[in-house]
Amino acid sequence: MKKIVCVCICLALAGCLGKPNSSTAKQEPTQWLTFSGGNENAKHIVLISGDQEYRSEEALPQLAKILSQRHGFKCTVLFAQDPAEPGIINPKENGHIPGLEALQTADLMFIFTRFTALPDEQMKHIDEYLIAGKPVVGIRTATHAFNFPEGSNSAYTHYGNGYNGEKTEWKDGFGRLVLGEKWIAHHGHHKHQSTRGVLAENIDDKSIANGIADGDIWGPTDVYEVRLPLPGDAQPIILGQVINRAGTYDEDDLFYGMKPTDSVLAKTNDQGISVNDILMPIAWTKSYQLPGGKKGKAFTSTIGAASDLLNEGTRRLLVNAVYWTLDVPVPEKADVSLVGTYQPTAYEFKTDDYWKNRKLNITDLE
Repeated sequence: MKKIVCVCICLALAGCLGKPNSSTAKQEPTQWLTFSGGNENAKHIVLISGDQEYRSEEALPQLAKILSQRHGFKCTVLFAQDPAEPGIINPKENGHIPGLEALQTADLMFIFTRFTALPDEQMKHIDEYLIAGKPVVGIRTATHAFNFPEGSNSAYTHYGNGYNGEKTEWKDGFGRLVLGEKWIAHHGHHKHQSTRGVLAENIDDKSIANGIADGDIWGPTDVYEVRLPLPGDAQPIILGQVINRAGTYDEDDLFYGMKPTDSVLAKTNDQGISVNDILMPIAWTKSYQLPGGKKGKAFTSTIGAASDLLNEGTRRLLVNAVYWTLDVPVPEKADVSLVGTYQPTAYEFKTDDYWKNRKLNITDLE
């Protein structure tokens, strides 16, 4: 009997040692964030970050929290990462954004990338989403979201900014075909002239600007230049006044010395070009249709950096765009109050060493 008991104990111990305890097993790193919706039928929004300058990795998690907690949407936020360091955000890595398969169940895609060259297996999720004609919201650098190097063997080189190949329908790439414009230039003086929004005239559906009055939108990022008129049925919603900085330029300041109270309209930018004679659209609506695909709705805003989201009007513009693109009635005055502590970083390019040393974990933005 003693021998039997000893054998049983030994076998039990061997079984425990051979099966890792769930509390000590190595966990896979979190490679994206998911914020639950109001119920199981909540619309699903996938927000894709991946620019190198305007801190989309900070802006989109905050926006997702607002959309989830204030409005009941389910949100998934994706990030650029070095494949060798999963779970660590690295905006300098322009060739890897895991989790894009979430677009298969998405009702809306937010995109805030810059000059990315994703592998075909990731690009196909974006392509299939757009072929289905599903709604899109593009922020700031989304006008130049993709850029494939010359000689690339990617099946999606036509998405690249400024594309001018044999697929003539795709001239100037994703930005022009889907959103309405590619990268052109800074219209205001970068880091020296800010943007104030005013309502465009003759807006067909004024509900997209619900709760927004002239001057409510302000951001330290400058106005982008676009070619006028915008293509197809694109319609300006917000026009951008270029505002001179009243104070002293301060490289260490979040707004570089600019303030929401700055009020003097600029006459020219740093290139001596007149900037307020004809106002550039900073937000517009447009329909799009990929060759062989279904027709869909797009909304583009060239204001929306992480520091821009400190402005209530800018947040409301983007939240309104969600309702509009989803064909859901836009609230009269959407609740866009910030969720938790939000202390964005100033927009600027960071070095490779900065990101390697910072080790910004995705879970830090939960």
